[in-house]
Amino acid sequence: MSRNSAPPPEGKAKRIAPPLAGTVILVVDDDAAVRAIAVMQLERLGYAVRQADDAQAALQIIDSPDRIDLLFTDVIMPGGMNGKELAVEARRRRPGLPVIFTSGFPGTSQDEGIAFDAGDVLLRKPYRRAELARAVREMLARA
Repeated sequence: MSRNSAPPPEGKAKRIAPPLAGTVILVVDDDAAVRAIAVMQLERLGYAVRQADDAQAALQIIDSPDRIDLLFTDVIMPGGMNGKELAVEARRRRPGLPVIFTSGFPGTSQDEGIAFDAGDVLLRKPYRRAELARAVREMLARA
């Protein structure tokens, strides 16, 4: 067997762990195209997905009896409530809800005066599916 045809060393293969059965992620983004990409990526990873185009719609879903295991929200959104404010309110209504923030704007927290907590995760757009999978997996593991 030549050196080039040997299987990759253990731990080097790029595998994405399957999600826990029935895991539901709420995706919130005001940009329909960006939201659709996030939803598609998460569904391809095996997650069930709910979606909202703003914080108010997201809070209606959060107030429902539906299962929500993780909130994946854009930071900068129109309508009076940004993603961080949404997360604070969502966690007030569902204590312990894990949250992943995403933004396509460099310096989001500094420019918008948004203070993230120590455990918060900010995933910069554009992100790869593997980065999204890793962030979701790690955040769900913490919960």
